[in-house]
Amino acid sequence: MIEAVIFDCDGVLVDSEPTAFALLGEDLARHGLALDHATLEAHFLGGTIPGAAVTARRLGADLPADWVEDFYERLYARLAEGTPLIPHVEEVVAALDQAGIPYAVGSNGSDRKMQVTLGQHPALMARLDGRLFSGQSMDAPKPAPDLYLHAARALGVEPDRCAVIEDSPTGARAARAAGMTCFGYVPEGSSEALEAEGARPFSDMRELPALLGL
Repeated sequence: MIEAVIFDCDGVLVDSEPTAFALLGEDLARHGLALDHATLEAHFLGGTIPGAAVTARRLGADLPADWVEDFYERLYARLAEGTPLIPHVEEVVAALDQAGIPYAVGSNGSDRKMQVTLGQHPALMARLDGRLFSGQSMDAPKPAPDLYLHAARALGVEPDRCAVIEDSPTGARAARAAGMTCFGYVPEGSSEALEAEGARPFSDMRELPALLGL
């Protein structure tokens, strides 16, 4: 029985990842590391920008010392130009409200990033007031389970009664470590990497209420 739901943000609530990966690919290529989209996702999906800097340098990118801070500012500016919601996610939230099931957001993105992207959608943002949690702010990003465990405590629900909605293997690994049921959103492409981390895949947000038993 699911008593609470914890959403990842990027790629689950907001369609921010195409913008982020486009900018990341441009930056890394400019600094000597040209990677196609599939390789970018394999290395960086579900991670943090500081973590991306470490990985990119290890792979050969010659990033300047202030790259993380500079990238964040340019990313926020580009996301502010327009970041749509994932199709039908508002219907999922409405179904949770109707069923009286609490929910929160647990993101590896920064608090500011969530304000930039979710802030473009005032109705959803109002529903999430006080329930946005950042792994970066906690200094415990996924795949550590701390973020999801913190969200569960905030909702007053035991971890084994929580469902996590994720789109990355990193996040699914965190959910599994937290002892939570994970549903993996895969609108296109292969679900193998998520399934390998214990997530139950689905491809359309309209499927999710039934999967949650609503």
